[in-house]
Amino acid sequence: MIIGSHVNFGSEQLLGSAKQAVSFGANTFMFYTGAPQNTIRKDIKDDLTDEAIKYMKENNIDINNVICHAPYIINLANKEKEDSWNFSISFLKNEINRITKMGINYIVVHPGNALKIDRMEALNNIAEAINNIITTETMPMILLETMAGKGTECGINIYEINEILNKVNLKEKVGVCLDTCHLNDSGIDISKFDEYLNEFDEKIGIEKIKCVHVNDSKNEIGTHKDRHANLGYGTIGFENLINVIYNARLKNVPKILETPWIGEYPPYKIEIDMIKSKKFNPNLEEEVNKLYE
Repeated sequence: MIIGSHVNFGSEQLLGSAKQAVSFGANTFMFYTGAPQNTIRKDIKDDLTDEAIKYMKENNIDINNVICHAPYIINLANKEKEDSWNFSISFLKNEINRITKMGINYIVVHPGNALKIDRMEALNNIAEAINNIITTETMPMILLETMAGKGTECGINIYEINEILNKVNLKEKVGVCLDTCHLNDSGIDISKFDEYLNEFDEKIGIEKIKCVHVNDSKNEIGTHKDRHANLGYGTIGFENLINVIYNARLKNVPKILETPWIGEYPPYKIEIDMIKSKKFNPNLEEEVNKLYE
């Protein structure tokens, strides 16, 4: 099982991220190269990257399973203001260059928001943007994340993801990241996850799934709200999420937790323990607080 969580990318950069992942009992992780809400970025330090690669090898983390997440401010779907659309393209190119320096293979991207334009036009814009970003030399794979359908989000179902992928020229360089909370909130019954995978495989191909964000949801199915909950503390339920994590068809796909912190503390060590034991912990808040006392 390849399991990890979102981690920080601070002063020690990739090395600090890897250390935090190991402290959680993880064998992979996901990071942003800077704050997800802005464009402020510090230069990547090669010496820290080299130390991180050595540290990961010593601690059973395969860099080929490590995931980067692009910032939320990127919107590839709307080009009413072409300068803004071109900025999103340029910034994502820059993020890809930054993770290429670190040897990271995957970057998760929210497809974008249509805003006031037609949805099909928005899907075309996303594909066009990706065609402007990736070349035959691009190494990291862009992973389009399945979205909850909040507001005018694109990529909210298999049809929309497939529409984008079909218009991408270098199809081998684009994949998909599933998010269990987003799937639930978009209308997918996670208790019937295998049925969803069957449809995905038929329409897109299951080999395109390269990452799964594992989150419970605070919302009922189909509410299009996107509010994550801790494992077993939402409407999806612990057993349904365990069945996703241990699904044989996704055995070699990294699973990443993005569940809410408990107050000031990350819950990931306790949640990863829950996943490994397949036993729900009804005392999550108490145990997380005790861990960080």
